[in-house]
Amino acid sequence: MSQTLEVTFVAFDQIQLEAGVETLIVFAGEDLALSHATRGLLGAAADLVVRAAATAKFKGKTSSAMDLLAPAGVHAGRLIVAGAAPAKKPAAGAPALDYVAMGGHAMGKAAGAASVAIVFDLPEWLGDPALAAAEFAMGVQLRAYQFDLYKTKKKEEDEKPAAVKVTIAVADPEAARRAAGHANAIAEGVKLARSLVNEPPNVLFPIEFAKRANQLSKLGVEIEVLDIEAMAKLGMNALLGVGQGSIHESRVVIMRWNGGKAGEAPVAFIGKGVTFDSGGISIKPGGGMEDMKGDMAGAACVTGLMHALAARKAKVNAIGAIGLVENMPSGAAQRPGDIVKTMSGQTIEIINTDAEGRLVLADLLWHIQGKFKPKFMINLATLTGAILVALGNEYAGLFSNSDELSARLTTLGLATGEKVWRMPMGPAYDKLIDSKFADMKNVGGRHAGSITAAQLLQRFVNDVPWAHLDIAGTGMASPQNDINQSWGSGWGVRLLDRLVAEHYEG
Repeated sequence: MSQTLEVTFVAFDQIQLEAGVETLIVFAGEDLALSHATRGLLGAAADLVVRAAATAKFKGKTSSAMDLLAPAGVHAGRLIVAGAAPAKKPAAGAPALDYVAMGGHAMGKAAGAASVAIVFDLPEWLGDPALAAAEFAMGVQLRAYQFDLYKTKKKEEDEKPAAVKVTIAVADPEAARRAAGHANAIAEGVKLARSLVNEPPNVLFPIEFAKRANQLSKLGVEIEVLDIEAMAKLGMNALLGVGQGSIHESRVVIMRWNGGKAGEAPVAFIGKGVTFDSGGISIKPGGGMEDMKGDMAGAACVTGLMHALAARKAKVNAIGAIGLVENMPSGAAQRPGDIVKTMSGQTIEIINTDAEGRLVLADLLWHIQGKFKPKFMINLATLTGAILVALGNEYAGLFSNSDELSARLTTLGLATGEKVWRMPMGPAYDKLIDSKFADMKNVGGRHAGSITAAQLLQRFVNDVPWAHLDIAGTGMASPQNDINQSWGSGWGVRLLDRLVAEHYEG
């Protein structure tokens, strides 16, 4: 069973160590500086901590910690002193103190404890302490996330308490609670996205994914589900072609959050939702094919983002659209050499049935820009292996027709740690997808594979400001870090929520 996590904020003088706290976490800054509240709680043990730190050569740097048996007079099993010295030369665009990462790091050090008390009083503050506490608590939640729904037996070393209580002591608990409302909504959105990516494909097929997205109606999100007949009537033949070889019917889900002014143009987010990608007739090699359950990470991010916007009652009109298909080989499957007519009327020659995500997105992008007239469209997709070759797991590929949108995504990516790198586009690349038999072909050859995929998508956005995020390296199987120990990362929810919050809310 997964753990339940309870996070509460209290005043410094309300920490109840006598109640049997297993782990106490305090912070030390540069030169082992301890805050007044920390020294007050530790009492005479404060000087012992400083001496122990000197012996251990602990310097108070962030992402470092010193783990001690609690000294006499400190009523806790363990005492963890975590570093809180601001980075003197942070990475370009990154914050000198990343409170979300600090929360995740602290929770990681407390792993296995059922009760954790944290004195969140830093020797040096950057920004609003209440907002910092909320972001810190978000990091605690994200680090604590685990997906063990299908484990019926656990090794003894894997046993963890069923419930974990985390008490965070701050100067102004009420201000921290108010700020935490926004942060909690984002954390829940990230966790939803992670769980969708982690689910096995025999459970999360297109209709089941649509049912789960429909649960956002409880938060006030308007849900429209398009079945095969509705999509056929609209002319979404590119999307339908991808799923025609599967026994599981395809679906499109359109989620609308109307938190802005009536009649104001929405912002739009579109996600690729291939719930399993075998490659179709152009079948993938068997090694690693099990990872293709994560080929819906773009749709998972969009669903998690819409949860976050609705849960925090964002003052914006937003559209989230996801195309849900399963790409399987069968007698009914799409073939290399087929030509499909898209909703736009443009035709696409199928060269490789494993280049399917762009077909799903082509019809979705056309539908959303035509029906809703959005301020911008951002699509997310685990689209190409080529982006992994170019950028690895550290950055998502960014392709766009808008310098303004690209600049905002780049800046906020550095601030949140969900980084993007803008890739080139242009007429020379566009020519590579011209077809002898149709308006275009779905692959452009061996070279520049991520770029030619983006060029195809751009043919379906008209003049709407648009960005394509290729998250093949970040949405699943990305490196674990302070705030994510999960195979499915939930990448993009925090980045896009910040984009909305800073630039598009009324």
